Amino acid sequence: MQTRHKVIIGDSRHIPEVADSSIHLMVTSPPYPMVQMWDRQFAELDPKISALWQKLEQESREETVTQIYSAMHENLAKTWAETFRVLVDGGIACINIGDATRSLNGKFRVFPNHARIIEHCEKIGFTTLPYILWKKPTTKPTYKGKGAFLGSGFLPPNAYVTLDCEFILIFRKGKLRQFQPHDPSRYGSAFTKQERDEWFSQIWQVTGTRQTVDKLERRTAAYPDEIACRLIKMFSVEGDIVFDPFLGSGTTTKASVENNRNSVGYESDKCLLEVIKKKIGCSATKKLAELQIVGT
Repeated sequence: MQTRHKVIIGDSRHIPEVADSSIHLMVTSPPYPMVQMWDRQFAELDPKISALWQKLEQESREETVTQIYSAMHENLAKTWAETFRVLVDGGIACINIGDATRSLNGKFRVFPNHARIIEHCEKIGFTTLPYILWKKPTTKPTYKGKGAFLGSGFLPPNAYVTLDCEFILIFRKGKLRQFQPHDPSRYGSAFTKQERDEWFSQIWQVTGTRQTVDKLERRTAAYPDEIACRLIKMFSVEGDIVFDPFLGSGTTTKASVENNRNSVGYESDKCLLEVIKKKIGCSATKKLAELQIVGT
């Protein structure tokens, strides 16, 4: 099956290029609020966030930390609202997100990103479905090479639980998606019993991948191909259109090509365009009928 793919260089908070009820599945991993490596990206998206960081440096008030965190999620929520608009009735949205731990104002805390996203998505109209915990073996800090550890040696009570899982949140728009009886695309997309038993369990142990591309910030446990492929096979059928509003290096598009789905992806950073094209080209072969680049 030849498929068609569109990469749009633009801001996914507003996506006029995508029609209402035209997308079957959304799979994405957005910037994580309150993770330091994404501070600059959020500040560039919203001058209000940049001003709040400056205010925090001057005044160090707890209220300002809360405002920064809320503003970051309010910006992401604009993308979730657009996703709701473009999904078909019964369409699924999958969001890979990690919580954040950080010391601010002399206080160490967790910022529960997964909970905030659920709150925003339910206000938009999504129905929350059971989520997946992705356990990432590459991200565990260790104490002298022996196991996960954050805190004060072996003395209670001031150690902390290590965040070694991320959430794959799953939402549905409207009611169950409807198909014609014996729809060939649906039956042709069936997974095996082994795949069903492994994929539809709540805890996934998938080894993270490390970005090695020059223009990407090198980080542990980047969004791996296996996660995208599983979600695409679980929640769409061949010929469907998969949407990624935070395309990054192009993993979701690559997985769509490999699994006979069409795709639309948004990425705000023009510098990643060559990376995206290279990643897609590695797997495209004869499956790729068209790759359209918009907004350059």
